[in-house]
Amino acid sequence: MLPERPAEDRAEDPGARLKRLAMRAGRRGMKEMDIVLGPWAQAHLGSMAAAELDLFDRLLWENDQDLLAWVLGQAAPPADYAGLIGRIAGDARDRLRPGALRPDGPGRR
Repeated sequence: MLPERPAEDRAEDPGARLKRLAMRAGRRGMKEMDIVLGPWAQAHLGSMAAAELDLFDRLLWENDQDLLAWVLGQAAPPADYAGLIGRIAGDARDRLRPGALRPDGPGRR
């Protein structure tokens, strides 16, 4: 069963919700998931329908070790998350493949 979003989050302002989701996606506690989820959230949250945002919100309540295994294909995600995880993993593969990073990008000297 997927985790339920806390009741106080259900009535929040849509703009505040997007900011909260982006913040939680980019500051996970596991650097690998920060790198995968943060940029994905920044790129996609604004265009997601309410039901997709609800699903992403629930996904953010999952354990980072589970999320990483799902994104890397080391374990199958719950069926409800499969499509979303597939999109996130595909984006990460495209963004993080060798040669995809600019040589003068962040963290480069």
